Amino acid sequence: MRVMITGGLGFIGSQMIRFLLDTISDIQIINVDALTYAGNLANLQDYEHDPRYRWVHAAIGDKAQIEPVMSEGAIDLIMNFAAESHVDRSIYSGAPFVATNVLGAEILVELARAYRVPRFLQVSTDEVYGSLGTEGLFSETSPLNPNSPYSASKAAADLLILAAFRTHGQDVVITRCSNNYGPYQFPEKLIPLFITNGLEGRSWPLYGDGQNVRDWLHVTDHVRALWEVAQHGKPGQVYNIGGHNEKSNREVAESLADILQLPYDVITPVPDRLGHDRRYAIDAQKITKELGWQSQTTWEQGLRETVQWYRDHESWWKAIKSGAYREYYEKQYGPSRKDSPEA
Repeated sequence: MRVMITGGLGFIGSQMIRFLLDTISDIQIINVDALTYAGNLANLQDYEHDPRYRWVHAAIGDKAQIEPVMSEGAIDLIMNFAAESHVDRSIYSGAPFVATNVLGAEILVELARAYRVPRFLQVSTDEVYGSLGTEGLFSETSPLNPNSPYSASKAAADLLILAAFRTHGQDVVITRCSNNYGPYQFPEKLIPLFITNGLEGRSWPLYGDGQNVRDWLHVTDHVRALWEVAQHGKPGQVYNIGGHNEKSNREVAESLADILQLPYDVITPVPDRLGHDRRYAIDAQKITKELGWQSQTTWEQGLRETVQWYRDHESWWKAIKSGAYREYYEKQYGPSRKDSPEA
């Protein structure tokens, strides 16, 4: 089986590749990644000599770079993780998000159709639904109501992918996940930022009153769900993937402080970001009923294991936070762009 994974040097994409290489012996993986911003060669360094794995340095928004990869031989599945994903950055410039998340997704799905790829999986986000009140859950039929340039670009991509199914009968599936956490997450994101700042003796910037609520999902549970959808999901369908684990940002911070044995005054309120959605929560009944998937990692176990991973891999995150990694890949591949490649 030949699988193309785009954005495979990012957090979730690299975890997907690790999962597939560790569990399927007769798989061939082509990892297409532009190596921008949060893409990190170190995420898959221990697989770079595996004959089943190959990285192609290309951007999904550039058809001239992607089509030669598609023409090399039959591909059985495309999993599109590649996306500019950091909400804060989209507030100040939405153009890179449109270029990759919208145009890139459209180029990929058109090429998948042209080269008769049997299945296309679009990895999306619960942020396309907008913000919830204090009650209720997002289901697959919830209206799309994105509030940031990032989430708007992901919603646009989802609609284009569904249009390929409705117009051309193309076999596509979409997943929308809640907030992920776990090993190899870029230290700009909330949980690794707090962990690494804590290990460095720095304060933890917490937006607003800290009561913004997210449904947290361990990345290993997410990639298992993605593989179930890739294998058994119904064409043209959307599947929500959630952890049934709602926590306010303040609760997350306090849980991490407890594990790291730090006082709560390490948590420092900062002005809220623009357009900050108040609450997300996922109804994942569909994927559970249809495909039998459910999350397995408890919050307490997952959080402790994540803290321990960052303790044990200090060189990985310190290289990123110090800029050493950026200097390394800019020397090899040219100047980096200031946007994020993983979903």
